[in-house]
Amino acid sequence: MIRTASCECGAMTATCEGEPMRISVCHCLDCQRRTGSVFGAQAHWPEDRVRLTGEAREHTRRGDEGYWSTRSFCPTCGVTVWYRIERRPGIISVPTGAFADPSFPEPGFSVWEERRHPWVRIETEGPIERIR
Repeated sequence: MIRTASCECGAMTATCEGEPMRISVCHCLDCQRRTGSVFGAQAHWPEDRVRLTGEAREHTRRGDEGYWSTRSFCPTCGVTVWYRIERRPGIISVPTGAFADPSFPEPGFSVWEERRHPWVRIETEGPIERIR
């Protein structure tokens, strides 16, 4: 299985091989700011299973737990196509919306539940592990 995520203008891509090792939604304040929405949805692959192309700008900041994350985004259209998190070395995280694929597999994890907006409901066909 090969999936390709891209920014809106197509200048940056992340081509991911195989199934993701984890798919999650995150309600932390950092993901809310990153997406401009009330949560982020992302899939995670080992770095050696992802080919990154295009010129990226980067922004690094400390998240809610004190670990850094570095977002790589398109300097033209501003879309984040991949990011890395300090506590997950060797892993590339890709926002699932960047795949523009409504058939993308559903998340198995919902994290930072205490920051979830009370009106948000994540419903999946299978079980979802709710963390914090």
